[in-house]
Amino acid sequence: MIYVRQQKGKSIIRNVLRSGSIAAGLVLCCAMNIFAQEATKHAILFDDMIQMHRVDNPTISPDGKWVAFAVATPDMSTNRNASNIWIVSTGGGEALQLTQSGHDSSPAWSPDGKTLAFLSSREGNSQVYLLSMEGGEAHAVTHLSTGADMAKWSPDGKTIAFRSSVYPDCKDDACNKKRDEEKEKSKVKARVYQQLLYHHWDHWFEGKRSHLFVEPADGSGEARDLNAGANYDVPPDQRGGSDDINFSPDSKEICFTAVTDKVEAISTNGDLFLVPVAGGEAKRITPNPAFDGNPVYSPDGRFIAYHAQLTPGYEADRWRVMLYDRQSGKSENLTEGFDRSANELNWSADSKTIFFTAENETLQPVYAMATRAGAEPKKLIADGFNSGLTISGDGKTLAFERSSLTMPAEVFVAGSDGSAARQITHQNEPILAKLDMNAPETFWFEGAEGARVQAMMIRPPHFDAAKKYPLLVLLHGGPQSMWSNAWGYRWNAQVFSAGGYVTLMINRRGSTGYGQKFTDEITNDWDGKAYVDVMKGVDTVLAKYKVVDGTRMAAAGGSYGGYMADWIATHSGRFKAIISHAGVWDNFSMYATEELWFQEHEMQGTPWTNGESYRKWAPLTYAVDLAKFKTPTLVICGERDYRVPYTQSLEFFNALQRQGVPSKLTVFPDEGHWILKPQNAQFWYKTFFDWLGQWVK
Repeated sequence: MIYVRQQKGKSIIRNVLRSGSIAAGLVLCCAMNIFAQEATKHAILFDDMIQMHRVDNPTISPDGKWVAFAVATPDMSTNRNASNIWIVSTGGGEALQLTQSGHDSSPAWSPDGKTLAFLSSREGNSQVYLLSMEGGEAHAVTHLSTGADMAKWSPDGKTIAFRSSVYPDCKDDACNKKRDEEKEKSKVKARVYQQLLYHHWDHWFEGKRSHLFVEPADGSGEARDLNAGANYDVPPDQRGGSDDINFSPDSKEICFTAVTDKVEAISTNGDLFLVPVAGGEAKRITPNPAFDGNPVYSPDGRFIAYHAQLTPGYEADRWRVMLYDRQSGKSENLTEGFDRSANELNWSADSKTIFFTAENETLQPVYAMATRAGAEPKKLIADGFNSGLTISGDGKTLAFERSSLTMPAEVFVAGSDGSAARQITHQNEPILAKLDMNAPETFWFEGAEGARVQAMMIRPPHFDAAKKYPLLVLLHGGPQSMWSNAWGYRWNAQVFSAGGYVTLMINRRGSTGYGQKFTDEITNDWDGKAYVDVMKGVDTVLAKYKVVDGTRMAAAGGSYGGYMADWIATHSGRFKAIISHAGVWDNFSMYATEELWFQEHEMQGTPWTNGESYRKWAPLTYAVDLAKFKTPTLVICGERDYRVPYTQSLEFFNALQRQGVPSKLTVFPDEGHWILKPQNAQFWYKTFFDWLGQWVK
């Protein structure tokens, strides 16, 4: 039993665990309805996908009995995702909704398990709220005009750390509030800069920096800025997250990641710093010229485990597990012999084992390793694509999200030895029960230079082996990422297959999860081996699967995948249609991007020091061959995209039009690199299918 509050109303008591008789009745009902459900299943549509509940941020209670998590559900009427806080017993049973405002996320348990902190924008800007598990209403504990996010409890439960964006030269909240009000009233909206980085992803630098604050959890004192005056972000705006801030076991110190190099646009040098909770100068503890992040103190206080990249200026370098000895001040590399990237580090309760996740061949297992150099990481949980790893205070239970290409993310738990992994939330079962989806078929083939390349293929629902189906080749972005056997909403392979297409996803050269050499082989070779891998993958499918109609093929991708689509448009006439979302067309003008380290690493120089590579790997260079540059092409972009400036898509569309290639341009003025708003997503999918329907089906 647990006391549960609604957003409005008094405390109520719910029986979390169902009784045996109720469970038996449910089993009987389910058995009676199996045939009816199978008979009425239909292919997944956008309308089905947009109803699905998006589980996020699972966090296990200190005693291991409960998992709190957020559930976001798209609301078409308001054109946003409505998010609330839920809990579920690790023993199973009904999940219960704790909040109803639709503006709540990121739950965090207090060390005694009696209170949940979470973020909420129910009253305007985001603040940290506290909700007692013993009854009562949630209340805000932070009240800064600049808001709050990334809430963390101190181990003694007395302090909450959080992040807030402030003007570095402001000494109090009144100063920040006054300056914001003055900017809002001013008719002049000009932005003036004298250094890089001045914009990022979908936002401009407005003079503020994200600083680390602490505040008494009981509300007895004011918030204090631990980075007062600092002209850098905690954690870094470029690549940071909540995992980059953590308390020491004695609650006296916080370790955080920050990029302090003057020219942030060319730096991936994120270092670890220590700052006293009582206030004082931050101390740098890592001299590594590349990125150090995800610091986690061992429960006994002796060490800080963190992950690090060792190659400066390269955001896709392998993440090693590092161990910082707090007494000697020295760091040790624990996983140099492990050819995968470690993320989401967690300690065992006895400080002898480190848990982490790492991508591996379309999946993301959970690993465990002893805290000594050369110790071999063991796959603790090999199945599924697992993320959001968290461990109970007693060290006995792991909680995490798991998803697949046939199931949106749900919460799972397992023993700390990896045993008895089981699903404990079922947010989307009623929707999934009505859908006919096929699991992906995985196969390997020989790519460029004889390399083994992996791909996944999904057949359409209600598949008929006697028919021939058009092929849709999806091109993933990054370029250093991978098609994983995990659910997604922006490029949902099941929705595409439901349109009557065989969907093919190739993890070509440059993909992660296959070792660092495989990833590195796309550097300064953007469409050399990677392009050959894709084309050989298509050839393999045509030879192996006679149900695929090689005369009706389309290729589509976003970001680097959009670049690959642009490259295909200028190098191959074998496809009937191409769709390019936020694709790179001209590497020279792409230098208007924000993270210049990316462009300079991938092209191995600047446009003026290595113009040959910028020219060689630009689809624009090859737009002269009208025998190949003829495929009907849909071009899509977001006007607030500063990663791949939307002018790249405008240039591509202009070239298509001037060369007489059938083409269409769709621009979303209120979106960035991704199309996130529900109504815009609906229009995106419709435009996507309309183009395929016109030219392929």
